[in-house]
Amino acid sequence: MVKRFKDLAAGVASDGHLAKAVRDSAQQIWLAGLGAFSKAQEEGQKVFNVLVKEGTSIQKRTMKMSEEKIDEVTSKVAQVAGDVQKQASGTWDKLETVFEQRVERAMARLGVPTQREISTLKKRVEELTAQVKQLGGTRARAAKKREGKSTST
Repeated sequence: MVKRFKDLAAGVASDGHLAKAVRDSAQQIWLAGLGAFSKAQEEGQKVFNVLVKEGTSIQKRTMKMSEEKIDEVTSKVAQVAGDVQKQASGTWDKLETVFEQRVERAMARLGVPTQREISTLKKRVEELTAQVKQLGGTRARAAKKREGKSTST
């Protein structure tokens, strides 16, 4: 195209031919620009659609990875919470045992009987009550027999 302008400029004596050549070149440039614009629009839509598809694919992968990470973190948090709960429970049990031992020692120093001692005494009282009833019943029968003999004599 540059060569054509040089040929025209060198070989053309009149301004009319030069003006016509410039108009023709300008027309061709204009048409080339319109073609490029049309092609860019066409290709732009295709590129846009490809980009939308790639974006959708990336979003799906990102969501999947996010869900996996959330599940992993949730699992770890649950495990840590379980471990903390076990430790707290163990510590609480130890504290309760220590408290019970100290209360038991304090009550022993004060002379308060233990549950075991009370249970032993209760059992012993029940045994003695049964023996008293048995002896009381035997004596009552013996007294009735004696009364029966003294009234008949």
